[in-house]
Amino acid sequence: MMNTNVYAFLAISTGLIVALVILAVIVAVIAVLYFLGKKAQKKQEEQQAFMEANKQTVSMLIIDKKRMKLKDSGLPQAVIDQTPKLLRGSKLPIVKAKVGPQILCLISDEKIFDSIPLKREVKATVSGIYITSVKGLHGKAEAAPQKKKGFFKRALEAAQEKAGAKPLK
Repeated sequence: MMNTNVYAFLAISTGLIVALVILAVIVAVIAVLYFLGKKAQKKQEEQQAFMEANKQTVSMLIIDKKRMKLKDSGLPQAVIDQTPKLLRGSKLPIVKAKVGPQILCLISDEKIFDSIPLKREVKATVSGIYITSVKGLHGKAEAAPQKKKGFFKRALEAAQEKAGAKPLK
């Protein structure tokens, strides 16, 4: 009878030890991610300050815009060589524009890529080969085409309309 109590105590303590080890590993992973995130945020703030210091406003004619892989984009080889290997395969928003007498390939900010008008002259804020903002010069700005709604989104809106609720945005 005494042996049974000893085995029960060992089983409980073994489970407790396993739980504590798992908890310690999770805490260590969270701490590492916290410090890596803090370091990445600091680096991103430095890059943003550098871009703000080097920005200039340029008038350009937008010829074409596409999302394409870096190696197919037509950017200079020096730019492609400087990018990390993991990013070379990802698609970037590339804008082909005529700036003065030259035709250049530029990288657009993801936030403004859809609002860049095609075949129009615009005034853009550029930092190196990176377009950070765009304002139209001539003509009216076209609204970005609305995306088609999926089946579940349409069904949700129809149900909300029947119920008399305000639609979610």
